[in-house]
Amino acid sequence: MKKTDLEKLKGMKIDGRLKHASTPGRFGAAAATATNRREQRELERAQGLVPFAVKLDGELVKRVQAMAMERQIGLNEIVGELLLKGLRG
Repeated sequence: MKKTDLEKLKGMKIDGRLKHASTPGRFGAAAATATNRREQRELERAQGLVPFAVKLDGELVKRVQAMAMERQIGLNEIVGELLLKGLRG
């Protein structure tokens, strides 16, 4: 068999797999999670919480995650506490 024939067969196999693949979760039954996220955002907004994205050094993030695990609290809570401490001092 020629190399081109092998490549055609590989392409046909891939095409067949794609045709028989199931519907991705974001379009099927799991699409309802988007509503849950929306509801979660509304609840957070009602609590006065605001999304705040920052870029931090990887080592710093690992230290903050370790602190959160050590104290058994979430990242949001530990970052909030650290920010308050930093702004006070």
